[in-house]
Amino acid sequence: MKKIILLFLIFLIPTNVKAISASSYIVLDSDNNRVLEGSNIHKKSLIASITKIMTAMVVINNGNLNETITIGNEVLKSFGSGIYVSVGEKITKEELLYGLMLRSGNDAATTLAVNTGGSMEGFASMMNSLAQSLNMKNTKFYNSSGLEDNNGENISTVYDMALLSSYAIKNEEYRKIVSTKDITVKTNLKTYIWHNKNKLLSMYKYAIGGKTGFTEKARRTLVTNASKDGINLTIVTFNDGNDFNDHKDLYEKYFKNLKSYQILFAGPIATKYPNTYIEEDYYMSLNSGESNRLEIEVNYYDNNATNVIGYVSIKLDGKEYHRQNIIQKKEIVKEKITIWERIKRKITSLW
Repeated sequence: MKKIILLFLIFLIPTNVKAISASSYIVLDSDNNRVLEGSNIHKKSLIASITKIMTAMVVINNGNLNETITIGNEVLKSFGSGIYVSVGEKITKEELLYGLMLRSGNDAATTLAVNTGGSMEGFASMMNSLAQSLNMKNTKFYNSSGLEDNNGENISTVYDMALLSSYAIKNEEYRKIVSTKDITVKTNLKTYIWHNKNKLLSMYKYAIGGKTGFTEKARRTLVTNASKDGINLTIVTFNDGNDFNDHKDLYEKYFKNLKSYQILFAGPIATKYPNTYIEEDYYMSLNSGESNRLEIEVNYYDNNATNVIGYVSIKLDGKEYHRQNIIQKKEIVKEKITIWERIKRKITSLW
């Protein structure tokens, strides 16, 4: 009897379902931050070196990346993974960003923090300010590397880190750096050849970026981005010993089941007012069942004195994922004048 039950249960389990070994994970639509799948998405955890996504964005947003800086004594306090720059070495901020994101250089993280924020404390404040603006409600940064030390431990959730990654991957400079597999950098003292630690870039052709992380306390953390046929996804896993394969499996699952639909078209839009239009196209990735549940609502402003008469809202299952202004084009009323008035004005202009 036991053998029959066991065989029956095995038969019921779908053969195409692969278990995710992460303690927390999330699949997010990068275009509108829609959660497609996840577990423990708001559970706070140590995040290790995926911290450096925030470090990179704070540096990119604040200053000239072509600026050459001189490595100072701050790197002498760095430990763990590094690119092994030396005191007195001259290198650009952009080159340090490559060392930060491809090789997870903690010395690069320290140097960039001091040169951008004046101190680690000042830079952490900038990190937390950006986190707040991105609605990362369960995140706190104490340093630019992700290492746990006496000053504090960087804490976040897979949801918050997915929000950050979705924001970052839209930045052209960031995307260029994290999609790079190999780079050679020459300074006044050394020549470096750096290979990206993000193995998904080599094992999955639709991968476009991400960041690895590991400490003994945090265990493995991984953030990746992938894009296919107009569908843009972010995946984050915490404490996952099979992370690269899990990410690949999840991407394949959603790229197979989703399709990018154009929901709005830039140009004229039907409203109760004449000559109304919107300025941007809007696409959304949906499966076949979701496309039937999409709602498009036109809302109007009362007593509006501008040419923005309302907005169009895109909702799925009652939740809004996009909002765009509706603009009314004002008619130009041409002045009607007689031929004699035209002649008079012409003569007057000659005087």
